[in-house]
Amino acid sequence: MNEARADSFVPRPSDWPSQLVRRSTGWSWQKWLSRVALVFAAQVAFILLLGRKEFPPPRTVTNVPQFTLTESSDELMALDDPTLFALPHANDFASAVWLKKFVTPAPNYRWAEPPGELLSPAGESLGAVFAGFMRTNQLSPIPLNFKLPAKLSEPVLTSQPIFAENSTLYVRGELAQRKLLNPVSLPSWPYADVIAPSRVQVLVDAAGNVISAVLLSPDSPVEAANHYDAADRRALALARNLRFAPAPRLTIGLLIFDWRTVAPPATNLPAALP
Repeated sequence: MNEARADSFVPRPSDWPSQLVRRSTGWSWQKWLSRVALVFAAQVAFILLLGRKEFPPPRTVTNVPQFTLTESSDELMALDDPTLFALPHANDFASAVWLKKFVTPAPNYRWAEPPGELLSPAGESLGAVFAGFMRTNQLSPIPLNFKLPAKLSEPVLTSQPIFAENSTLYVRGELAQRKLLNPVSLPSWPYADVIAPSRVQVLVDAAGNVISAVLLSPDSPVEAANHYDAADRRALALARNLRFAPAPRLTIGLLIFDWRTVAPPATNLPAALP
């Protein structure tokens, strides 16, 4: 029974053409490609026939870099010339003068009247104006004295004593601008030789009182040889008791005591001759 069923499914040779005919009834690939091409061509034709042919207006372009060609006569291009300020140019400030041609007109020697009618000058009137000027203006002669008289001058001599009659106080420095309120009387020293001046440097406060007094040493060996201790001590004591006019600040000054000496009394007289 199984064998009979198997034999029933095997096609017989007489059935082969009918089976081939049933299988070949569908479209081939050539037909499919021709139909697709025909549809595509129809769509393109519809688009070309029914589509609008107007193009949109171009958009205006703004804020883009622009290039401009300049000529050689442009002012900005002329700045690149290395001889702009070294050589004369046709456009500089002096071109209006040195490029301008000055034309000098030719003189016209033609007279408006004929030469025969010219008036000749009168001979008697020549020099009349100068003669009248000399008659009315008399010039005084200038004496030519090349040797001027000499100017005499005499020196003015003031009579001053050779030796000071009294001891003197001198104020030097900024302290000299302040008035001394209590002048002192300086003594004369009985001494057989000259005494060197005593110099005292003082510091005066705003009220005028001497708050510091320093005795300065001599400047030279000659002053040191003529130094007198008693006079220096007296000068230091007198400087501390001075009083000056008030001032807004401290003042430094120099006091110079110029001492006068007198002959000392004779104590040891020579013995009388027999």
